[in-house]
Amino acid sequence: METIEFGGWKRCARIVSGDVEVVVTLEVGPRIIRLGLIGQRNELHEDPDEMGKTGGDKYLSYGGHRLWIAPEDKVKTYQPENEPVEYKREGDWHSFKPAQDRFGMQKELRIKADGKGGFQLSHRISNNSSEPVTMAPWAITVMAPGGVCLIPQSTYKPFPEVLTPVKPIALWSYTNMEDPRLHWGSHLIRLKHDGGMGPTKIGTYVTQGYAGYINGSSLFVKRFCCDAVEDYPDFGCNFETFTRHDMLEFETLGLLRILKPGATAEHEEAWKLYGGVSLPDEEQALAEALEKYAGGVSIEGKES
Repeated sequence: METIEFGGWKRCARIVSGDVEVVVTLEVGPRIIRLGLIGQRNELHEDPDEMGKTGGDKYLSYGGHRLWIAPEDKVKTYQPENEPVEYKREGDWHSFKPAQDRFGMQKELRIKADGKGGFQLSHRISNNSSEPVTMAPWAITVMAPGGVCLIPQSTYKPFPEVLTPVKPIALWSYTNMEDPRLHWGSHLIRLKHDGGMGPTKIGTYVTQGYAGYINGSSLFVKRFCCDAVEDYPDFGCNFETFTRHDMLEFETLGLLRILKPGATAEHEEAWKLYGGVSLPDEEQALAEALEKYAGGVSIEGKES
């Protein structure tokens, strides 16, 4: 790790894995504010009105990757994260920990480079309050505009081979199923960013435990845990995606549980960024290509 300036912040941690780097602010957050091939563009969204800012009691998104607590709540979710984070090196892991929020919830983001262009991420939330809390860790990666989110569909099985549902689809009050940005395919659900359109969101349960975001010739693949016998937020979603005019969010969710005082919830992800990618247009071929790239990403940890 080296300390650099980035985006208006004087102190940021730069972590390199092969030809890929992430940059994490030390002055606010925690936020991974950059993911990209070295010397090339940032694949994450940067909010031009909030970059470099610190302090204050107003919630600022900044862009990049953040750790939230689900289910979403107007008060408890939108806690300001405008103060410095504590950085520690623990073996191969880099730990970024802000002060606990006013509800006694302590977040921690941990990152480990695999040396091959990939990263392991651990999202931890501890309940330091005196009351149990129903919650799930919620990892939100805000991608730069212009791309398409690729979500694998469940494997087709003919009737009557399977008689029960295989996945939920969660819709929000502002979701239009006829939205032209959405494509409900047999092999993939696709959500395309469009700079001329406003917010929409969908959620689902991804049995394959991976999804992708293709933007030009860059493919970002995220792997995450999935456990069909456990509960997830928002009617059983372990993956959600939200978009508006300036960005697209690529979200995974951990297990929904009652977190007792003194206990810690942990949600794992694995990231890999591929450059120079050309994906086919035909849907089945596209799904097979995404599966192939996802095969190069492995996740180390388990939900807890």
